[in-house]
Amino acid sequence: MTRKLFGTDGIRGTANSEPMTAETVLKVGMAAAAHFTRGDHRHRVVIGKDTRLSGYMLEPALTAGFVSMGMDVILVGPMPTPAVAMLTRSLRADIGVMISASHNPYEDNGIKFFGPDGFKLSDAVEAEIEASVEKGNGEHFAPSAKLGRAKRLDDARGRYTEYVKQTFPRGLTLEGLKIVIDCAHGASYKVAPEVLWELGADVIPIGVNPDGFNINKDCGSTATEALASQVVAHGADIGIALDGDADRVLFADEHGALIDGDQVLGLVARSWQQREILQGGGIVATVMSNLGLERYLDDVGLGMERTQVGDRYVVETMREKGFNLGGEQSGHIIMSDYGTTGDGLIAALQVLAVIVEAGKPASQVCRVFDPYPQLLQNVPLNGVDPLQQKAVKNVIAESEKTLGKSGRILIRKSGTEPLVRVMAEGEDEAMIGSIVDNIVSVIEQETR
Repeated sequence: MTRKLFGTDGIRGTANSEPMTAETVLKVGMAAAAHFTRGDHRHRVVIGKDTRLSGYMLEPALTAGFVSMGMDVILVGPMPTPAVAMLTRSLRADIGVMISASHNPYEDNGIKFFGPDGFKLSDAVEAEIEASVEKGNGEHFAPSAKLGRAKRLDDARGRYTEYVKQTFPRGLTLEGLKIVIDCAHGASYKVAPEVLWELGADVIPIGVNPDGFNINKDCGSTATEALASQVVAHGADIGIALDGDADRVLFADEHGALIDGDQVLGLVARSWQQREILQGGGIVATVMSNLGLERYLDDVGLGMERTQVGDRYVVETMREKGFNLGGEQSGHIIMSDYGTTGDGLIAALQVLAVIVEAGKPASQVCRVFDPYPQLLQNVPLNGVDPLQQKAVKNVIAESEKTLGKSGRILIRKSGTEPLVRVMAEGEDEAMIGSIVDNIVSVIEQETR
């Protein structure tokens, strides 16, 4: 079956256009309710959202879908995606739903599902839900007397705050650290500054005034210039940038220099190895992670498993092969000892713990390897699959031959946007730039 609704991270699209219309979202809620209704207990779903204007449209549509199928709805309002995963398990819900398009601009929105175990759904389950939506199989309405109810959970933020704080090593404090936290005007705009302050930090919050339109706009983990400038301006020790739903995180050191997810993975892996709590003999990363990370881990006696892009695939490999640390260069960091999905705030606390214990500046602590030159360019798709064009295949083959064993090339279609991503990395930066430019040029010619 060709997937039309679900991508690499749930369903995503422009708000009020298919598939992100109230009508389709209603049907998705009904289909998901039908799939997760098992047994004769009272079924429940946890629904969270970020701060996009369209959340006001999609939240009631989803609620109506679940209620019409006899499922009770617990609404937690604007909360990070990992909080919804945690609350799904904590409240013994049958399913969790996060309404968010993550790092995308406000015009977009999306839906991420979690099973009763707090993990994102597998491809197979998503395919079953999508098939039900297309066939209308989810529309087996509950009798009038068995309709669900909806209520708000007033202490959701407090529950998540305490959950996150408990992941910070006992005996440590953030006292003496000045931290800039950029919440991207998104789902973490209240909880993230609270956690850092309650652990003792001097907190400078930015990106904490959502208006429905400004989520991720010139801020957050996809636009770290604002964070870097504020770190330098305030003489802060470190800056933390979350994305719109707070499941990814990037950092800026005291000089404003960026620290990406690969550096975080290397830093935490080494720290956990020394503390003898790292499982699996290494980490799980994606095909996008830098070769420098792989070589660094090898030097310290650790391995690295690569998966396709998407934190869900990282989690699946971690569960299958017994790893407790994995993530993506973009800042999705999964720590299975503490949660079931990427959690930017928990990852930030682990990084801060290493800095506190080292007693050194972030610039000295957080750069554990020298990355290979890596260049990524996005090419818009216009309906033609460039990866099937002979000329594109030829230029990729020629480029791989030129690069040899000194680097690698990765060409893939985005699972969340109509783009082809062209990436190359290696020892020679000029060669990498030439290779990427050449491949992009051929793709553009073949898809006009």
